Amino acid sequence: MPNEEMFSLFRDIKVIGEYKYPEIAVKLKQMKDPEVFGGAEADITLEGKRGGLIEDWFNPPWKYASHKFGYIAPQKSDFNQPQIIQYTGAVKPDRTLRNARINIRLDRLHIEKYPGGGTHNVLVTFAARNQIAEAQESVSFSQTYRVNEGQSAGIVGYPIFIGLNVGSQGVAFECSTVNVKNEEDQAILSALESSPFKSGLKLLTTAQPAIAPFTEITLGVVKLMAQRYENVAVQKFYLGLDFDQAALGASLVEGNYIAVQADDEINWSEWVYKPDMGAIVKKEDDSATLSYNYVIFRVSRYEE
Repeated sequence: MPNEEMFSLFRDIKVIGEYKYPEIAVKLKQMKDPEVFGGAEADITLEGKRGGLIEDWFNPPWKYASHKFGYIAPQKSDFNQPQIIQYTGAVKPDRTLRNARINIRLDRLHIEKYPGGGTHNVLVTFAARNQIAEAQESVSFSQTYRVNEGQSAGIVGYPIFIGLNVGSQGVAFECSTVNVKNEEDQAILSALESSPFKSGLKLLTTAQPAIAPFTEITLGVVKLMAQRYENVAVQKFYLGLDFDQAALGASLVEGNYIAVQADDEINWSEWVYKPDMGAIVKKEDDSATLSYNYVIFRVSRYEE
């Protein structure tokens, strides 16, 4: 797989979980975070409205810069039965996808809590390497979603990459989310909701001259948004899917991949996906849902 340091198109984006606490306090003050500052216009401090240092009491889901990954296989029978969730390294790879083409679709964007509170305008960007002949081209696609705190965006099967070319070693891609509170920037994001951006990025088996400038512009917008006053990048992850079935790796196979913003390991054997609820819940208590920020995307084989 490509070296992460060489490949990562988001390496210049700093998520809030990478900030030091004084920087976090400044950013939350800019965004008028109701939990910390209650929207008040008091001087910026490290204490917030509860008193005491933030690091002593503040433990929101967005404070982590790391992600944990799980996998749900396609349902082939018993469609109302709970589906198990596996760690990505425990999944058997589908080697028939080597040098094939795949689709990537966004099935879930869940915001348990993001900085700023209320309804979030979230700029989600996927990037990948499209393997064509003996070369690779970087591709990216962005879309914006409005999501209320504690809820998921109203999307299922949103096309991201259609016909992405997989190499002989697999495919690597990454994702970033930026919480956009700046009103001027929200107006700019409305352009991403126009019809040309709603069908995903359709890729060919040959080089597309328009891809490079499109990718450069997209990434430029993302990096600009992440640095602007009142905005902040919240999630960023890199995932290399290959055919090795390494214990600590991630196998390429059709199905759903879950990227959870968390620091502690998640015991996936304690969780299931319940189709009748459309939710990930505790196996022993289906009233307990997955209370993290997470992204679920789907890999499927491309068909003409």
